[in-house]
Amino acid sequence: MTWRGRDHITACLDALAAQKSPHRTIIVDNASDDGTAALISGHEVVRLPSNRGYAGGLAAVLASVGTPYVAWLNDDAVPDPSWLAELERALAGDPGAAAATSSILLTDGSTQSVGVALTADGHGKDVVLAGREVFGFCGGAALLRTDVLRAVGGVPASFFCYYEDTDTAWRLRLAGHRVISVGPARVRHRHGASTRPGSRLFHRWNERNRLLMLLRCAPLVVALSQLGRFAVLTALLPMRGNVPDAANFRVGLRVQVLAEVVLRLPVTLWQRVRIGARSTVPRRAVWRDWSGR
Repeated sequence: MTWRGRDHITACLDALAAQKSPHRTIIVDNASDDGTAALISGHEVVRLPSNRGYAGGLAAVLASVGTPYVAWLNDDAVPDPSWLAELERALAGDPGAAAATSSILLTDGSTQSVGVALTADGHGKDVVLAGREVFGFCGGAALLRTDVLRAVGGVPASFFCYYEDTDTAWRLRLAGHRVISVGPARVRHRHGASTRPGSRLFHRWNERNRLLMLLRCAPLVVALSQLGRFAVLTALLPMRGNVPDAANFRVGLRVQVLAEVVLRLPVTLWQRVRIGARSTVPRRAVWRDWSGR
């Protein structure tokens, strides 16, 4: 997946070419306009007519994947040569697991993520120390069983960017599958090369998609309480002092998030019904077992 990846995609592709495990590489180009197209012209490329984000790009090519496993990889990530083989070996040895998440390291060598935890208020949070099993995977570098991913509804394309991985992990767990962390599957990640963490867009997508994810997947009382909490805090912010100077505490952005969630509510509730129909594990059981851990 790439968008304006001219400065970093070559390193990613070189690392993929060096993988010990045979694979097919599909580059989804989200209508890059910075010269990326010329750099990737010798590869199998699906060029989208407009930028559909990470989630939209993944969804656009899922139907064309014919392999047992499908890997998600950011264009600013550089995997070790054994990365794919380690993930494949882990899933092959654990039939109950539907997704394997990598050890994602920042360029300074520190750990960004070895999986995703579910916080007590329903956020997805990168964890840097984990056992074999984690709640969810980080979509920047992960391997999933293709047939299972399709069976649980694929990738939520409308999310555009952020929380598409945690939403997918929710649906995998509701369908009775597990997610494992694979320590030896290492990736170096140039975090924030495509989007700026802390920016207005970053917080808009994060706040909106978390609420949509909860409405789709979580127990209804949790989803509605978090939506109500977000709305109440938004209404009280103008009356509070010492408000943090961060985009997600700006009333205008929060009102936009609420408006987008409300506009999507009919479709989201229909999606909730469909997700529930495919589930074999109660939502409350997933929430009880994993929230706040």
